[in-house]
Amino acid sequence: MAFDTTTDEVLDGVDLRGTVALVTGASTGLGLETARALASAGAMVTLAVRTAERAAAAEATIRERVPAAALECGLLDLTSLASVREFAGWFSSRHDRMGIMINNAGVMATPFERTDDGFELQFGTNHLGHFLLTNLLTPLLIEGAPARVVNLSSGGHRSSDIIWDDPNYERREYDKFEAYGQSKTANILFSVELDRRLRDSGVRSYAVHPGMIATELGRYMTRDDYRALSERAKSRPGGGFPQRKSIESGAATSVWAATDDELRTQGGVYCEDCTVSEQVAPWALDADSAQRLWTMSEMLVGQSFPVV
Repeated sequence: MAFDTTTDEVLDGVDLRGTVALVTGASTGLGLETARALASAGAMVTLAVRTAERAAAAEATIRERVPAAALECGLLDLTSLASVREFAGWFSSRHDRMGIMINNAGVMATPFERTDDGFELQFGTNHLGHFLLTNLLTPLLIEGAPARVVNLSSGGHRSSDIIWDDPNYERREYDKFEAYGQSKTANILFSVELDRRLRDSGVRSYAVHPGMIATELGRYMTRDDYRALSERAKSRPGGGFPQRKSIESGAATSVWAATDDELRTQGGVYCEDCTVSEQVAPWALDADSAQRLWTMSEMLVGQSFPVV
C-alpha cells in the first residue's frame, strides 16, 4: 500500500458479500467512489445523500460500472438533528445489522453559518451530525460485529484543538480554517472514544485523512483562501501544499480502514496513505479529551449514549 494506491487495489480479492455498508455524502467525490468500490466487492451499500436528485444520479453512476451493485438510497441532512434521527429510524427499519459505516460527508472553510439546531456549521455537520447518527445505529453495528466505523478527518485537524469554552463561536470572531480544524480534530477524538466504548463488542473505529484531492469539499474556497492556506502550509515542517491525489487514491484509505484484515486488532487510530499514521497532533489522540468531547456532544445533541 502506498500514496497512490487505489480503492480497487485495496479491495483486490476481498469478498464483501453479506456485508451491509453505509456511506454518508455518497453523491459525489470520495463518498461516491467509496460506495462504488464497496459495492464492487459485493457489499450491500446504502448511499446517504441530501436530495433525491443526487441519490438517483449517484446510483446511476455506480451502476454504469457495477451493473449488479446492491444499492439503496436514503435522504440525510447532517445539518439537522431531526433529519439524522429520521434517517436512522428509516435505516434501522430496513436492516438488523451493519458491518461498515463510513462517515464521509463534510463541509470545509464555509462562511459563518449555523445549522438548524444552532451549531457552527462545520462543527455541527462534520462532527455532531455523525456523532448522533453513529450512536443511534450502534445496535446495528454490534449486531454486525466484527464491524468498523470510519470517520473522515483531515490533516487540517492540526489547525485547531477543540475550543472547549466556545466550540460554536458564540463569543468570539469566526475563523473558517480554525473551525474546520476543530471539526476535524473532533472526528479523530470521536474515533478514539467510540473505539474504547465498542471494541469489546467487536466494533472498531478509525479516523482517516484522505489526502489533498480536488472535490466539491473545496467549493467554498476563494483564491484568497488558497493563498492563506498556502502561507499556513509553508510555516509547517516540510512547507507547502502536499501532492494531490486522485479520487480513487483518496478514497483508498477509507476502504482500507474498513476492510484490511491486519487492522482487526487496532482501533482509535489516525490513518493516511493506507497505513496507521503518526502525523497527528497530540491533542487529537488524547483519551481524556476524547471522553470530554463525548460528554459535550451528548449535551449538545440532547441525548446520552451509555457505555455498552
